[in-house]
Amino acid sequence: MSTVTYKPRLHTKYQDEVVPALMNKFGYKTVMQAPRLVKICLNQGVKGSVADKKLVDDAVKEMTMIAGQKAVPTLSKKDVSNFKLRKNMPIGCRVTLRGERMYEFLDRLVSVSLPRVRDFKGINEKSFDGRGNYTFGITEQIIYPEIDIDKVNRISGMDLTFVTTATTNEEAYELLKEMGVPFKNIKKDNN
Repeated sequence: MSTVTYKPRLHTKYQDEVVPALMNKFGYKTVMQAPRLVKICLNQGVKGSVADKKLVDDAVKEMTMIAGQKAVPTLSKKDVSNFKLRKNMPIGCRVTLRGERMYEFLDRLVSVSLPRVRDFKGINEKSFDGRGNYTFGITEQIIYPEIDIDKVNRISGMDLTFVTTATTNEEAYELLKEMGVPFKNIKKDNN
C-alpha cells in the first residue's frame, strides 16, 4: 500500500523553477541560501466594531473562508476614551498561513483573486520593508471566490504580508516575481 503525499503546485514550482533561477541570478552556492516564503499573514481591522460586536464575528467567518484556516479576533491593547474603546475589546481579525495552506492561498490569490480586481494593473513594487518582507492591501474582500457576494453585509479590505527569508528588497522582489506575484512595471528613478 503506497501513500501519496500531496504537494501544492506552487511549492513544486518553487523547488523546480524558482530556486534555480534565484541561484543563477544571485550566485548562491547552495540551495539553502535561496530565499523562501516563510508565512503569509492576513490582517483586517473592522471599522465600527466598538458599536456592533457582530461585525467582528462576520469578519472572522469571512477570513476563515478565504484563508481555509480559522481566523482569530484581534483585541485592543489599551483604553481610548475618544473612540469609546476599552482594553481587550475585539477590533479586527487575523490569520497566519504556513506550509501547504500558504502555497495554496498564494496560488489562488495570484491566479484567481487578483485578476478579479477592477482595473487591475499589478501590485505596487515599492511596499517592501527593507528586510525582505512585502505588505500590500486589498480594498474589497469580494474578489475572493470563496465569498458569496449576496451574503456580504459590508465591503471591507485587508492587509496581506509576505514574510520571506530574503535579506534585501531585491531578493524578496525576485522571489515573489518568480512565484508569480504580478507587480506593476514602474520605471525606477536614478535620482
